[in-house]
Amino acid sequence: MKLKTSLITTAIATLISTAALADINIGVSLSLTGPGSGLGIPMQNQFKLFPKTIAGEKVNLIVLDDATDPGKGAANARRFVTEDKVDLIIGSCITAVAAAMTDIASEAGTVQMAGSPVGVPAGKDKWLFRLPQSNTVMGHAVVEHMKKQGVKTIGFLGYTDAYGEQWLKEITPQLDKAGIKIVATERFARTDTSVTPQALKINAANPDAVLVVASGSGAAMPQMGLAERGYKGKIYQTHAAATQDLMRVGGKTVEGTFVVSGPAVIAEQLPESHPSKKVSIAFVQQYEKAMGPNTRNQFAGHSYDAQIALEKAVPLALKKAKPGTPEFRAALRDSLETMGRTIFAHGVMNWTPADHWGYTMETGVMLKVVDGQFKVE
Repeated sequence: MKLKTSLITTAIATLISTAALADINIGVSLSLTGPGSGLGIPMQNQFKLFPKTIAGEKVNLIVLDDATDPGKGAANARRFVTEDKVDLIIGSCITAVAAAMTDIASEAGTVQMAGSPVGVPAGKDKWLFRLPQSNTVMGHAVVEHMKKQGVKTIGFLGYTDAYGEQWLKEITPQLDKAGIKIVATERFARTDTSVTPQALKINAANPDAVLVVASGSGAAMPQMGLAERGYKGKIYQTHAAATQDLMRVGGKTVEGTFVVSGPAVIAEQLPESHPSKKVSIAFVQQYEKAMGPNTRNQFAGHSYDAQIALEKAVPLALKKAKPGTPEFRAALRDSLETMGRTIFAHGVMNWTPADHWGYTMETGVMLKVVDGQFKVE
């Protein structure tokens, strides 16, 4: 009888121990090859520094390459939810790829933290949270800067995909309100190697400024094309271009370019009063200690912020359920929605049930390329 009781006690203890030590599995889909690799690789680099445990639970990262391909991103998401049974999906760093993953994550009742500003129809982002700032928030900073620069007309030169279309859709009302007219709208594919026809049309319209909507190293090509065709006006770039790749590829051509960014890229230049300064500096110091001087990156900052969010939300979710269950996945979503004001490297985040973007209009920081470096405007 004593032996039987002892065995039962041991079995119960083992079950409790197993529940307490359940792994948290996270599926990460990033563009490690293809046109989006300049964004995906820095995110992957930061994930190499990700903690091995959160709230005492082991964390397993399953990192897959989506090759900047929406179809591959969808396949990765399907594998995550059917084979790996993940508790969370992070990705992708490319808007069109992240969008292809969204329905799969939602159907599986699994939180997706997008590393890109992916937009979905109203009410369809129940399981989708964005780590980057919305294009509306960043567009606000761009338009306010244009007003101060006396810009009255602009040309739009952006990707044909979701990222380009969302920027055009979200910034147009702000431009209209500011009295700034779009006099030329041109598009190009991520895989294009030239924008000569588009540059000629924009030059013919002779706008005061051009807004280039592209990402990573691909953001330099259209700007170089404009310069080759003699454009002399101001150039603005979006937050997807706030990487060293812009200067590495564009060289002297991108000098004087205005780039909107989250605060993480220029941590040391932030005023002492900025709420994100301490966290941004911590990110930069950790990342550049591991990856080398001047390697900081907007997208690596999003990976760092994912860690901050999970270190706050996971302990809350664990009070309701254990990892590996639908109940934990739902609890994680609820915890992200209710964790309250949280300081990210990229600004102040406050996700709510009604707002899975979370950043305020004051988040965007305007930078200027000076001597091959970003300087706060």
